[in-house]
Amino acid sequence: MATKKRTTIKDVAREAKVSIASVSRVLNGSGGVTPETQEIVRATAARLSYVPDNAARSLITGRTNTVGAVLPDLYGEYFSELIRGIDLAARARGLHLLVSSSHDGVDAAAAAVRAMRGRVDGMLILSEFVDAAFLEANLPSDLPAVLLDSPVKSTRYPALNIDNFAGANAMVRHLLDLGHGSVALIAGPRGNFDAQEREKGYRSAMASHAPKAALNIVAGDFTEESGYRAGRELLAQKVRPRAVFAGNDMMAVGCLYAFREAGLEVPRDIALAGFDDILIARYVTPPLSTVRVRIADMGKSALLMLAELMDGSGPPAASIHTLGCDVVVRDSCGERHIRAGL
Repeated sequence: MATKKRTTIKDVAREAKVSIASVSRVLNGSGGVTPETQEIVRATAARLSYVPDNAARSLITGRTNTVGAVLPDLYGEYFSELIRGIDLAARARGLHLLVSSSHDGVDAAAAAVRAMRGRVDGMLILSEFVDAAFLEANLPSDLPAVLLDSPVKSTRYPALNIDNFAGANAMVRHLLDLGHGSVALIAGPRGNFDAQEREKGYRSAMASHAPKAALNIVAGDFTEESGYRAGRELLAQKVRPRAVFAGNDMMAVGCLYAFREAGLEVPRDIALAGFDDILIARYVTPPLSTVRVRIADMGKSALLMLAELMDGSGPPAASIHTLGCDVVVRDSCGERHIRAGL
C-alpha cells in the first residue's frame, strides 16, 4: 500500500494562491498579512490537514516554541495548579510546555535540566537542590531561566518567590490574637526554602506575640501522611497545644484526620490552620483556615517573566519578585466559635 504523501507548506501556498512566505507568516503569527489572507490560509491548511514541520522550523528560526518546567514533584493539588497556570500562559503566547520532576535528589534534578537543553527556549526551575553551582554546571549561559521559590541570589537569573515568612507570621498572629495561647507548628521538609521561611514566620510571631510560650515544632514533609503522623505526635504530648499551624494544607488535612480519629472536635477542642489554600481546603469539615497563595497566578507570572526574557525584554538578572499572600479565615481556626461565645 502506498504511503500517503505528507502535505507541505508549498501545497498550502499553491491551493491558497498565495506565496510560501505569506503562509509562513500566517502560521507563525508574525503579522504582515491581511485578515482575508489569514482566513484563506488557515482554512486551506485545515482542509489539507497540514501539520507544520516543527523540527525544520526550529532549524530555520533557532526557536522550539517550547518552554520547560522542572518541579520537585508532579503530585498533589499545589503542583497541578502551578502547572495549570504555567500552561495557560504558555498557550496564550503560542508556546508548548515540557514538564519534568526532580524529587529523587540533586542528580535527578540535574538530569531533568540537562534533558531539556536544546529542546526548550527557556526554563522555569523550582527545586530545593538548585544553588548557584548547580545552575552554573547544568544550564547553558545563553538559556533564559526563571527560578521559583528559591533562595538563590543569582547574577544571571531572576526569581519569583512567595512571601512565605509574612504569610506564616500573619496566620500565627491571628491564632494568638484569638486567644490560643499555645500554637504548635508542623514543619515542612528540611532544606525546603518554603518550609524554612514559614518556620521563620512562626518563630517570629511567637517571639513577638507570645514570648513566654514554648515553641512546639514537629517534623513533616508536606504530605498528608506526615500531617497525620504529626497530629498523633501532638496528641501524645503531655500538654496538648491549643492550636496547630501546619506548614501546608496537605499536612493540615492529614492532621485533621488524626484529630477526628482521636475523637477531638476542631476547632472546639483544638484549632487548626494551613498554608496554600488548595481547593480541598474549603471542602473539608470544618473548612480549613489557611494562607492563600494564588498558585495558578504564580505559574502565569513566572511564564510571562520567562517569555519576556526570551524576547529580550525581561526583568534584570538577579532581580527577586515577591508575591504576597493573605490569611483566609474559615471555621477550623475557631474565630466564629470564639466570637459567638461557643
